[in-house]
Amino acid sequence: MNRNAILGLGMTAVLSTALFTAACGNDAASPGTGSAAPLIGVDYPRSDTDFWNSYIKYVPQSAKELGIDLKTTNSQNDIAALISNVQAFQSQGVKGVVMAPQDTAAIAPTLQQLATKKIPVVTIDTRPDTGKVFMVVRADNRAYGTKACQFLGTKLGGKGKVVMLEGGLDSINGRDRTEAFNDCMKKDFPGITVFGEATDWKGDVAATKLQTRFTSDPDIKGVYMESSFALSGTLQILKQRGLQVPPSDPKHVFIVSNDGIPEELKDIKGGLIDATVSQPADLFAKYGLYYAKAAIDGKTFAPGPTDHGSTIIQVRDGVLEDQLAAPLVTLDGATIGGAPTVKFDDKSLWGNNA
Repeated sequence: MNRNAILGLGMTAVLSTALFTAACGNDAASPGTGSAAPLIGVDYPRSDTDFWNSYIKYVPQSAKELGIDLKTTNSQNDIAALISNVQAFQSQGVKGVVMAPQDTAAIAPTLQQLATKKIPVVTIDTRPDTGKVFMVVRADNRAYGTKACQFLGTKLGGKGKVVMLEGGLDSINGRDRTEAFNDCMKKDFPGITVFGEATDWKGDVAATKLQTRFTSDPDIKGVYMESSFALSGTLQILKQRGLQVPPSDPKHVFIVSNDGIPEELKDIKGGLIDATVSQPADLFAKYGLYYAKAAIDGKTFAPGPTDHGSTIIQVRDGVLEDQLAAPLVTLDGATIGGAPTVKFDDKSLWGNNA
């Protein structure tokens, strides 16, 4: 598959990078043609959510398609494990690393170490707070928060109370989604009260805090879950409180999630939730490996539109980010806040093809 010109070939120099993900065993792929397949280490950040389990499934498929050999590890949301995995990758001779550090500040020394050894790094889903990487592959996480705000603000008519189940604020994703949601609400829907609940991306914490909030404020009319980690607990609480009713019922609590996993799409169809932002787990796998291989091959990229419907931006000196499309998904595909949404059964959604 020839994707060597996603765009902008001819930048003066390859951005030096450092992010490498760990490995346990040779997982894949023989290129089947000419030159030897590059060995790339991929560290899976966790396997306790449907979204990341989907990503894990897509990685070896993409490696086979791109002609890449893999070493993989799973750091299970533990920065110390990620650092150890990266050390192992280096001893195993990987030529590039793909990782998704959940603590985006603590990874900086490891990135510097990889940069010194000229091992390019691509980060998936998250962007390190400091340090250089060859490419960041994620979507615009501030847009996630804004889309959720526009949906809830519109559905509530600009009045009422909503709960935001925040992700980990040690992660740029948690910060981006939280800040954008709050900024949008203050600007466009000042009549809505937002209760921000820190959860550290943990479903049990989210469920406990949501239950407590409903006890103190039983008139809550909206919930924004910053990831599908909170889906099961949220639905259970609504059911227990007799609030799983259609949108036409005055008791309905509007729910927006974030991931686009198959379960969310089914729940939109079934009326259990109202919307989700679809993060492209399949494209995270594909383009994470694509850019790692491109770095090894000496290719360069520049800011601008790509050939796969996204835009590369420069977020700071030495760091480019390919912002993949992540649409808001709804029951009817109607326009919200002046922006189009995608209907839940659209075949372009990875969750309908998982």
